[in-house]
Amino acid sequence: MAENTSVCPKPMQATSTGVFQGENPLDFALPLVIIQIILVLVLTRTLAFLLRPLRQPRVIAEIIGGVLLGPSAFGRNKAFLHTIFPPKSLTVLDTLANLGLIFFLFLVGLEMDPKALRRTGKKAMSIALAGICLPFAMGIGTSFILRATISKGVSQGPFLVFMGVALSITAFPVLARILAELKLLTTDVGRMAMSAAAVNDVAAWILLALAITLSSTDKSPLISLWVFLCGAVFVGLCIVIVPRVFEWMNRRCPDGEPVDELFICATLAAVLAAGFVTDTIGIHALFGAFVLGILAPKEGPLASALVEKVEDLVTGLLLPLYFVSSGLKTNVATIQGAQSWGLLLLVILTACFGKVVGTVVVSRLCKLPMNEAVALGFLMNSKGLVELIVLNIGKDRKVLNDQTFAIMVLMALVTTFMTTPIVTAVYKPAKRVRPYKLRTVQRKDPGSQLRIMACFHSGRNIPTMINLIEALRGIEKKQGLAVYATHLIEFSERSSAIRMIHKARKNGLPFWNKAAMQSDSNQVVVAFETYGQLSRVQIRPMTAISRFSDTHEDICASAESKRTALIILPFHKHQKVDGTLETTRHEYSMINKKVLQHAPCSVGILVDRGLGGSSHIAASNVDSTVSVFFFGGADDREALALGQQMSEHPGINLIVVHFKADPTMTRGEIVALDIGDSSSNRDSRGSDEKVIDAIKQKANKGGSVKYEIRVVKENSDAVSIAKECSRCNMVLVGRSPEGMVAANLGLAVLKSESPELGPIGGLLTSQEVSTNASVLVIQQFSGSSEPVTVTVTVTFEEEEATNGTETD
Repeated sequence: MAENTSVCPKPMQATSTGVFQGENPLDFALPLVIIQIILVLVLTRTLAFLLRPLRQPRVIAEIIGGVLLGPSAFGRNKAFLHTIFPPKSLTVLDTLANLGLIFFLFLVGLEMDPKALRRTGKKAMSIALAGICLPFAMGIGTSFILRATISKGVSQGPFLVFMGVALSITAFPVLARILAELKLLTTDVGRMAMSAAAVNDVAAWILLALAITLSSTDKSPLISLWVFLCGAVFVGLCIVIVPRVFEWMNRRCPDGEPVDELFICATLAAVLAAGFVTDTIGIHALFGAFVLGILAPKEGPLASALVEKVEDLVTGLLLPLYFVSSGLKTNVATIQGAQSWGLLLLVILTACFGKVVGTVVVSRLCKLPMNEAVALGFLMNSKGLVELIVLNIGKDRKVLNDQTFAIMVLMALVTTFMTTPIVTAVYKPAKRVRPYKLRTVQRKDPGSQLRIMACFHSGRNIPTMINLIEALRGIEKKQGLAVYATHLIEFSERSSAIRMIHKARKNGLPFWNKAAMQSDSNQVVVAFETYGQLSRVQIRPMTAISRFSDTHEDICASAESKRTALIILPFHKHQKVDGTLETTRHEYSMINKKVLQHAPCSVGILVDRGLGGSSHIAASNVDSTVSVFFFGGADDREALALGQQMSEHPGINLIVVHFKADPTMTRGEIVALDIGDSSSNRDSRGSDEKVIDAIKQKANKGGSVKYEIRVVKENSDAVSIAKECSRCNMVLVGRSPEGMVAANLGLAVLKSESPELGPIGGLLTSQEVSTNASVLVIQQFSGSSEPVTVTVTVTFEEEEATNGTETD
């Protein structure tokens, strides 16, 4: 008798007294769960990094990481499995994972707007229904085959529903990330997919609740009825009570003020309480959290504060544990023999056929092109966390055995993994960009409308950007100034980014959102819209969300679609209190360099030193001095044209400083910019003379424009002049100046930490020149999107720019 009795494992204590007391920390709950979390985060983040070139969503890395840590890979080593994931620790791990899942489902509900579902068009609704009904029917058909082979003995009713739900699900958050990665959110396919997926997601949760209800029929069929009725009563009470409570909280959260901590705690406690109620009913704790998220307000500071407080801890730390918990239940080794692998292939083909064919047929009936219909079908076939939730609940309720569970997990992994490459192959949205000529500030008709895209990363540059726009506004013109104030935000896996994308507007590339959910974005919108109304400048505040590696593509595509003549980018360094420049983020520098290479128009890089101070200056109070350093060349002519635009403002004085080489200037080895043959150089010098003559005429008439000639004998003279003339509010310089003076200063290009600023911009931002003036470095559009090649050449040729007489 003694030999047959089983001894229960000793329950784990929370903390140990340390190794010096002879205790192994891995025998205690807290140290062990810390090691588990660290291992999970390192593995999943590494896999996400490796899969990034394939443009896969992070959920793929988390599913694979969970499977690798389970008995399918690393867990085959029993020593590893019993040391890191012993059976006695799984209760703690599952509890933390489900706690994270509860709050994540609250965030998912917070993303979904019931009002938007009611406004779903007939096409999207038809596609969503087709994407549910046919896969659900095929899932039921597949369940009969599985019950006859590897799932014998399971309850038929719940198994049919679970299989139907598993094959008909579309993962709404995963789909949003895939569309964002492929830049399809504002395309017709992207909007249709998001609308249909939202309907599909809600239907999937309802079907899952039905499946859970049916799986609770161990004792009496009446239990299912009671579970269903109690669940319906709970949802009804929430619909009546919860919105009123949230509305009361929202009224007591003024804009711009921090949300009361009591409201945050009360909401989180309500989420847990709702989870407890639905778990007590017998549905699942996550349903209560999801219902509260659906009913929570989508606008206002309370929603933003909830996302800010909850999402990083939940999505970054706790949620990956759910994938590990799922992976520990997945043993690929149970799929053995031709029959099992054949069933895996059957399930994958059935899932793809049901979703893709159903979606394609209805899409074609709605008169969508074939490539869009196929892309839409595979997008709707993407699975994710919701699929794993269904499978884990089925596993816990004994509806799915180990082999069926492993087959379904692999099916979810394969169908999601194939989405990105197939959609990329079959669907390439056509660019609907009309060609336009006004791609530079310098133009024959200076009175024509000037379109500018002013980009910024944070609210720090807003005062300077608005004051710069005020300076460019000049006098009242017939067509005036149009500005697209674009807030550049890094796209991440954060739920708040998905919420912003979900509310994307149909007004351009990449993903635009006028009423962004972040408080910083709200302040941006208010600042620019207020200025636009007061100054009568056409300002369109926008938010562009993309990964920093792709931001330059979005900026260039947006500038071309908006037909802008100038893109203004913030420099990647900001000014500290002591006047020195400090790097904000190195990624900003890479964005600027790529935009300079591929821009469809002229580009300006703004070194912000507080033009006009920390607040917007009223037009009547503007009193600024702007200097243009002119050496020669297309970029300098563009900077001069921009300076002339500013000089039309009654409160701005323009000083044009023309640097000329003294005939006795040293002609040793010179670093020059090789941008063409001698004839093009002569044409450039002729163009320089034209614009200088025009400036001289304006200066001779008096007024706000002054013209100065500064003769340079050696580099030290040029540096001294730059120091003297930079005692103003802003300096405009060309990125690639021409002429002997600029060529000698061009040695700085080889030494500068910021070659995107060119030699003069690099000099004005170096420690050698101490100035409080903001610097705007201009590169004129050259007629192609390829970068201007900077080469080192040796020349002894006399400079002809000072005496040239040729004109266009």
